[in-house]
Amino acid sequence: MASGTALIYDEEMTSHKLLWNDPICDIEVPERLSTSYEQLQFYHLVERCVHVPAREGTEEEILLVHSSEHLEVAKSTQKMGEEELKRVSGNYDAFFFHPNTYRCARLAVGATLQLVDSVMLGKVCNGMALVRPPGHHSQRNAANGFCLFNNVAIAAEYAKLKYGLQRILIVDWDVHHGQGTQYIFEEDPSVLYFSWHRYEHQEFWPSLKESDYDAVGLGKGKGFNINLPWNKVGMGNSDYLAAFFHVLLPVAFEFDPELVLVSSGYDSGIGDPEGQMNATPEVFAHLTHFLMQLANGKLCVILEGGYHLKSLSESVCMTVKTLLRDPIPQVTGEMAPCLSAIESIQNVRAAHKPYWKWLMYEDTSFLHNLSTKSHLPKTTNTNPSTDHEDKITNNSEAVKIERFLELHMRNILFPVPPIRTATSESKASSYLLPAPVCVVKEMDKNEVKSLASDFYADLVKEDKTLHSLGSMLAILDKILKKEVCNGIADSPTASVSVDVALRYSVHFGFQRVLCIFVGDMQIIPNTEDGKVLVINVCEKEQSGKIGSKYFISLNWKEDADRSDFFSAVLGFILPVAYSYQPNLIVIAVGPNRSIGISGISLLFGLLQGLAESRILAVIEDTDVNLMQSVAKALAGASVPHVGAYVPLTQEKVCKIKILKDQLQQEWKMLQCSVKDGISSN
Repeated sequence: MASGTALIYDEEMTSHKLLWNDPICDIEVPERLSTSYEQLQFYHLVERCVHVPAREGTEEEILLVHSSEHLEVAKSTQKMGEEELKRVSGNYDAFFFHPNTYRCARLAVGATLQLVDSVMLGKVCNGMALVRPPGHHSQRNAANGFCLFNNVAIAAEYAKLKYGLQRILIVDWDVHHGQGTQYIFEEDPSVLYFSWHRYEHQEFWPSLKESDYDAVGLGKGKGFNINLPWNKVGMGNSDYLAAFFHVLLPVAFEFDPELVLVSSGYDSGIGDPEGQMNATPEVFAHLTHFLMQLANGKLCVILEGGYHLKSLSESVCMTVKTLLRDPIPQVTGEMAPCLSAIESIQNVRAAHKPYWKWLMYEDTSFLHNLSTKSHLPKTTNTNPSTDHEDKITNNSEAVKIERFLELHMRNILFPVPPIRTATSESKASSYLLPAPVCVVKEMDKNEVKSLASDFYADLVKEDKTLHSLGSMLAILDKILKKEVCNGIADSPTASVSVDVALRYSVHFGFQRVLCIFVGDMQIIPNTEDGKVLVINVCEKEQSGKIGSKYFISLNWKEDADRSDFFSAVLGFILPVAYSYQPNLIVIAVGPNRSIGISGISLLFGLLQGLAESRILAVIEDTDVNLMQSVAKALAGASVPHVGAYVPLTQEKVCKIKILKDQLQQEWKMLQCSVKDGISSN
């Protein structure tokens, strides 16, 4: 597996700048790049990345997407004076030329392609290109919205041509709709384009009808263009996560991309004068982490917008830290998507039901009476800058956001543990040696008794149980003290070990511990006080605890030739886990499990976004392949390929729906439709 994270930056791209007064374009400043790079240096992230030099994109590469007429206009601006540059710029919507713009735009294209080459050739696993000018608004024959050449679209065509790729996912989390990318690929089923964007019923720039949820692509490309319109400002972390859980991730796993490209605009972050959204920088770490589970980790992040320099630079850093596989900060804020977000998600799902198998049995319907319609402004914007009354122009407000972010980042960032994954010296652990793990010395019986006498006396009946506790507690103690990030212990009595681990963790001060049981085990933990949430994944239902908020039984059995557990992970387990926001995760895998190794690995992979990536795995079944797969997932490897998509049976869809209906008022990240009586929040 490739390792390392590429970072591409060339200071020359800061020479593209506005030479005259233009209130529309004056926010696209060179400091967007330089400030982001300086913040990466401040966090000592630059030296941890693989430096890849930028190069100029060739004319042939640019012509993969753009017309020769567009290329010639761009070339002709290199020797123009200011007045002529201003005149040519006026031919486009919200764009400016500088004598060095063409050179910078070619560097932006080349830097993006350098990143694609580095990832596809296995020189690195993933990476980020800090580029200007951005690209996602530019069209085949026109500059648009600060963009001259469409960097990401060129990268997709380049990857198809050079590497023979047949499935490329483009995720556009910029706050504006990347209509240029949509137009380029709207008839192309080899590129799945997903964009969320501020829309406000066509009132926000670019104010296009084709930016709405019902623009699903054309011809053979139907279903491969996904627009998720935000119809109000103030969208936050939970809204963005809900969009991933209920739209993007399920369709992405079905599409099964060979490469993921991100049009990474951070004007969707808090404080940005364009977006006016409330998402804090760490949410981009979570979004990045999810995308790293696709395409065997082949992920290229390319900068687009972002106009609040502090919000932009911190969000860039959170993205790069995640690409480097640092533990992920706890996402902040209430985990409950707002009513408007749920309405948009519902309509997107309804629009795409004819095209995707994962929606085959879903009860989806269009919602036409939206809660936001009565609040529409009466005038329409015609540029990418919002009306003055909507913009954050007040200096004191900008300073307030800056101070908030300073304090916020200090609160959420923490030192990276020197060791990522720990295991014990037991015989089963020797199977883990191919993975990068640290062996922790087991506690002897006296240490166990001294450390956990209050927690095991009623459980331990045999010496072998006490011995396995010595392994597990040695690892858990290091996780709780943040000396390691996560760990894996084998135990002949997993249920007892887990119960001791939960008691010890709560005693240590952890108030929310998520415990997931996979397989046939006797469930012991007490969940009545809410300090432990148990999700039991088993073939048979546990009796006596059904319907409890903190004890959830998910009856699931994969057939021998099917791998469908990821649908339950994405559609149910992940939303519940994010709603709960645990401080620690304990996953126990027992014998007679009804889930395959790939599904179990996915569970470990995706859940590492939670609890600052603190996960304890307790494995009773010491199957070599299982142990190695879990160890690799904990060490940060992308999840193994799950194979061709297998749609859920109607029975399983109904099973998840029943659980959602029972629990969505308690665990609000499960909400993805309004018709079930969801109230505004």
